[in-house]
Amino acid sequence: MNQATQDFIRQHQDDDVRQLAFLGSKYPEVDMPFALDQIRGRKMARVKLPRWASLEGIIYPPHISMEQCSSESTALYKAELAARLLDLPASSSGIEMKAENEIEFVDLTGGFGVDFSYIAARLGVKSMYVERQAHLCEAAKENFGRLGLKNAIVKNGDGIEVLHSFHPKKKDAASDDDSLGIIYDQPLSLLKTKLGLKLIFIDPARRDDAGNKVVSLKDCTPDVTVLQEEMLSKADYVIIKLSPMLDWHRAISELSHVREVHIISVNNECKELLLVLSARNMGGMEASSADGVGGTEEAEGTDGAVKYAGKLRIYCVNDAQSFVCDESDMETSSVKIAPSTLEEMQYLYEPNASLMKAGCFGVLSGRYDARMLSKNSHLFVSQAPIEAFPGRSFRIIAISSFNKKELKRHLSGITKANIATRNFPLSVAELLKRLKLKDGGETYIFATTLSDESHVLVITEKACQKIKE
Repeated sequence: MNQATQDFIRQHQDDDVRQLAFLGSKYPEVDMPFALDQIRGRKMARVKLPRWASLEGIIYPPHISMEQCSSESTALYKAELAARLLDLPASSSGIEMKAENEIEFVDLTGGFGVDFSYIAARLGVKSMYVERQAHLCEAAKENFGRLGLKNAIVKNGDGIEVLHSFHPKKKDAASDDDSLGIIYDQPLSLLKTKLGLKLIFIDPARRDDAGNKVVSLKDCTPDVTVLQEEMLSKADYVIIKLSPMLDWHRAISELSHVREVHIISVNNECKELLLVLSARNMGGMEASSADGVGGTEEAEGTDGAVKYAGKLRIYCVNDAQSFVCDESDMETSSVKIAPSTLEEMQYLYEPNASLMKAGCFGVLSGRYDARMLSKNSHLFVSQAPIEAFPGRSFRIIAISSFNKKELKRHLSGITKANIATRNFPLSVAELLKRLKLKDGGETYIFATTLSDESHVLVITEKACQKIKE
């Protein structure tokens, strides 16, 4: 990047990119496409990656890569997940890695490098970033230096070929003379390790050659269903990042050794689906009492450590809210349905987006003694407030049928409302028009169908509640 381009970026960092695009002829010495990518990227990073945006010299990729990269909050979650899997102590103070020659963590689909940078920094082990696109590798080299990552190996190559180059953990490996002192672009022959990997991270592409979204794990690139046995032969754990749109039940049916499912939402919007694979018993994974998880099947290993007996665990996360259960809990639990009269119900609850995706409504009902309005409403009610419910909580003001006199009485004085529909025949726009209301305000109205098939409006206001973190 020449000086003219640097100066242009600095001078116009807060300007409208669309307007700047017309200035190319006025600044012939400026690499305008690159400059616009940097200005646009930093603006997005201020919201999505605030730590990166605070650093000078970070190189941002074209717009599509910025759109697809992880946010800082989701990357931090994955970093802590990786630390827990590797049984590391509470959050470390620095990001300088150990100087051992063994690679212990590899990201086979590096992309912009957000996930890699946070996981590698948290683990503090020698780590490898692999990416097929040369321009992203060049940016990664620069950015990892700006972030303070040391001994981070950047490999411009195919992730599958790199995976093939690692020895299985149980096999004899290359001699100790195979040094990994070269940081960038080492030949594959030098990637063979003595002990194998501890963690593999992979984020397969979820679009086909035509750019269309795929719905099956087998249609993603690379096909992790084909690679899973090799990955598990070479690493203790594998974390697979997937689109939240994929059916997680179908995904785990296509894979072996799935131990954990993590559904991550931010601001009540599902962002990521993570699958944790391991061919070993997973010890030290017991959820805290704050998660509300009861006793699980445990077995004592030869080392005296408590090990899991193989249950699949589901983690539903939305910002500071967390809900954890076992798949067996989902299979054995059943939803309690509220009586259609709703006479004694004072509070209404809307599960967060990750719980809606997980579908663990029976566990929710049993754990919090809450009742669902109807089988398909996915709204819960209770007599007393539930402080730790993982979702939004509301105090019920009134429940109205669609009788004109009843509507007039219950909506008197209300000119604005936030309307949501659950298992209801009309859209939000249709309801606003019919009820002659504007969108917004402090009133929240849920249009839904009760267990007796009657249509009602549940008129509420937000409840003040402490969320157990």
